[in-house]
Amino acid sequence: MTRHTASRSPRPGSRALLRAGLALTVAGAALGAGSASAAAVPTPLGDVDGASAVQALVGAARSATAGGLNPARTLQLDPLANTSVDPLNNSLGTQVADFKPLTTAVATGPLARGASLDDLPVVGPATGLLAG
Repeated sequence: MTRHTASRSPRPGSRALLRAGLALTVAGAALGAGSASAAAVPTPLGDVDGASAVQALVGAARSATAGGLNPARTLQLDPLANTSVDPLNNSLGTQVADFKPLTTAVATGPLARGASLDDLPVVGPATGLLAG
Protein backbone atom coordinates (compact mmCIF):
# COMPACT_ATOMS: atom_id res chain seq x y z
CA MET A 1 0.00 0.00 0.00
CA THR A 2 1.41 3.40 -0.85
CA ARG A 3 1.71 6.11 1.74
CA HIS A 4 -0.90 8.48 0.32
CA THR A 5 -3.55 5.78 0.44
CA ALA A 6 -2.80 4.79 4.03
CA SER A 7 -5.44 5.39 6.66
CA ARG A 8 -5.04 8.63 8.60
CA SER A 9 -6.97 7.48 11.61
CA PRO A 10 -4.92 6.64 14.71
CA ARG A 11 -4.28 3.06 15.71
CA PRO A 12 -7.03 1.52 17.83
CA GLY A 13 -5.08 1.34 21.13
CA SER A 14 -3.24 4.66 20.88
CA ARG A 15 -6.25 6.83 21.78
CA ALA A 16 -6.92 4.79 24.94
CA LEU A 17 -3.25 4.96 25.87
CA LEU A 18 -3.27 8.74 25.39
CA ARG A 19 -6.33 9.10 27.62
CA ALA A 20 -4.78 6.91 30.33
CA GLY A 21 -1.57 8.96 30.28
CA LEU A 22 -3.53 12.20 30.50
CA ALA A 23 -5.54 10.87 33.45
CA LEU A 24 -2.35 9.89 35.30
CA THR A 25 -0.86 13.32 34.66
CA VAL A 26 -3.93 15.09 36.05
CA ALA A 27 -3.93 12.81 39.11
CA GLY A 28 -0.24 13.49 39.74
CA ALA A 29 -0.76 17.24 39.45
CA ALA A 30 -3.65 17.09 41.92
CA LEU A 31 -1.56 15.14 44.44
CA GLY A 32 1.37 17.52 44.01
CA ALA A 33 -0.83 20.56 44.61
CA GLY A 34 -2.21 19.03 47.79
CA SER A 35 1.21 18.27 49.23
CA ALA A 36 2.51 21.78 48.58
CA SER A 37 0.19 23.22 51.20
CA ALA A 38 1.34 20.65 53.78
CA ALA A 39 4.94 21.90 53.96
CA ALA A 40 6.64 21.92 57.35
CA VAL A 41 7.09 25.16 59.23
CA PRO A 42 10.79 26.02 59.63
CA THR A 43 12.03 25.84 63.21
CA PRO A 44 14.00 28.74 64.68
CA LEU A 45 17.72 28.05 64.99
CA GLY A 46 18.24 30.00 68.15
CA ASP A 47 21.73 31.17 69.09
CA VAL A 48 24.29 29.87 66.56
CA ASP A 49 28.03 30.29 67.07
CA GLY A 50 29.46 31.48 63.74
CA ALA A 51 33.02 30.27 64.37
CA SER A 52 31.98 26.73 65.22
CA ALA A 53 29.65 26.62 62.21
CA VAL A 54 32.48 27.66 59.87
CA GLN A 55 34.83 25.17 61.52
CA ALA A 56 32.26 22.39 61.05
CA LEU A 57 31.76 23.30 57.39
CA VAL A 58 35.51 23.37 56.72
CA GLY A 59 35.95 20.01 58.45
CA ALA A 60 33.10 18.47 56.47
CA ALA A 61 34.47 19.80 53.18
CA ARG A 62 37.97 18.57 54.00
CA SER A 63 36.83 15.06 54.87
CA ALA A 64 34.52 14.89 51.85
CA THR A 65 37.27 15.87 49.40
CA ALA A 66 40.01 13.76 51.01
CA GLY A 67 38.66 10.56 49.53
CA GLY A 68 38.71 11.97 46.02
CA LEU A 69 41.84 14.09 46.07
CA ASN A 70 44.28 11.71 47.75
CA PRO A 71 44.16 9.10 44.96
CA ALA A 72 44.52 11.89 42.40
CA ARG A 73 47.66 13.12 44.16
CA THR A 74 49.32 9.70 44.38
CA LEU A 75 48.29 8.24 41.02
CA GLN A 76 51.09 7.60 38.50
CA LEU A 77 50.69 10.29 35.83
CA ASP A 78 52.34 8.48 32.91
CA PRO A 79 50.81 5.02 32.42
CA LEU A 80 53.71 4.03 30.14
CA ALA A 81 56.40 4.98 32.67
CA ASN A 82 59.16 2.41 33.24
CA THR A 83 58.29 0.60 30.01
CA SER A 84 60.26 0.34 26.79
CA VAL A 85 57.60 2.25 24.85
CA ASP A 86 57.45 5.36 27.04
CA PRO A 87 57.62 8.44 24.77
CA LEU A 88 58.64 10.69 27.69
CA ASN A 89 61.74 8.59 28.39
CA ASN A 90 63.62 10.42 25.64
CA SER A 91 65.19 13.73 26.48
CA LEU A 92 66.57 16.40 24.21
CA GLY A 93 69.40 18.77 25.02
CA THR A 94 71.38 21.56 23.46
CA GLN A 95 74.26 23.83 24.33
CA VAL A 96 74.99 27.18 22.75
CA ALA A 97 78.60 28.40 22.91
CA ASP A 98 79.90 28.19 26.47
CA PHE A 99 76.50 28.55 28.16
CA LYS A 100 75.16 25.89 30.46
CA PRO A 101 73.50 22.99 28.53
CA LEU A 102 69.71 23.04 28.35
CA THR A 103 67.79 19.75 28.40
CA THR A 104 64.21 18.51 28.63
CA ALA A 105 65.16 15.79 31.13
CA VAL A 106 64.26 18.09 34.03
CA ALA A 107 60.66 18.27 32.82
CA THR A 108 60.19 14.73 31.51
CA GLY A 109 62.47 12.84 33.90
CA PRO A 110 60.11 12.56 36.89
CA LEU A 111 57.24 11.54 34.63
CA ALA A 112 59.35 8.91 32.86
CA ARG A 113 60.29 7.43 36.24
CA GLY A 114 56.60 7.02 37.19
CA ALA A 115 56.12 10.10 39.33
CA SER A 116 52.80 11.11 40.80
CA LEU A 117 51.50 14.64 41.30
CA ASP A 118 53.18 14.77 44.72
CA ASP A 119 56.58 13.94 43.22
CA LEU A 120 56.72 16.72 40.62
CA PRO A 121 59.27 19.47 41.35
CA VAL A 122 57.03 22.57 41.25
CA VAL A 123 53.54 21.13 41.73
CA GLY A 124 54.46 18.60 44.42
CA PRO A 125 54.84 21.02 47.34
CA ALA A 126 51.63 22.79 46.32
CA THR A 127 49.64 19.56 46.57
CA GLY A 128 50.25 19.60 50.31
CA LEU A 129 47.60 22.31 50.50
CA LEU A 130 44.97 19.88 49.21
CA ALA A 131 43.00 17.85 51.69
CA GLY A 132 43.86 14.19 52.10
